[in-house]
Amino acid sequence: MSLEQLNRKPGHLIRRAQQIAVAVFMEECSAFDLTPVQYAALTAIGLQPDVDATRLSQLIALDRSTVGSVLERLEAKALVLRNPSPEDRRIKLLRLSDAGRALLRKVDAAVERAQQRIVAPLRPEERKTFIRLLTQLVESNNALSRAPAAQGDRIGTAA
Repeated sequence: MSLEQLNRKPGHLIRRAQQIAVAVFMEECSAFDLTPVQYAALTAIGLQPDVDATRLSQLIALDRSTVGSVLERLEAKALVLRNPSPEDRRIKLLRLSDAGRALLRKVDAAVERAQQRIVAPLRPEERKTFIRLLTQLVESNNALSRAPAAQGDRIGTAA
């Protein structure tokens, strides 16, 4: 196998695209001390207040242990509140704090700039095709993930 062949393998290209997407996000959002995964968690919690960690992990397609550590960081930054469920006090329900809601509003333009930069090399019609094909690839292979998203869940995040 040659390096050229390696650089044409879908898995390798997806890994490189992920590296680039994270780098661009971190650059655009550096003033906010927020990672793409933290942004996804905040967005999902904002859209579904009183979600529990198990459901959150399904919404943003992350394993439970990673969600736990993300929530610890967000709680330490006073962006997320955890309150016991009235039905089962062992379950903690998640809500954005005022600071969490404010941060999401402030970071919105930076996140949008990151998304535009990621697809900037493509022509507008290619961007639509790219997103359609990437969505098809992700949805068709969802069950193969270590942390599959619950089917039919769309929270409207991109990072």
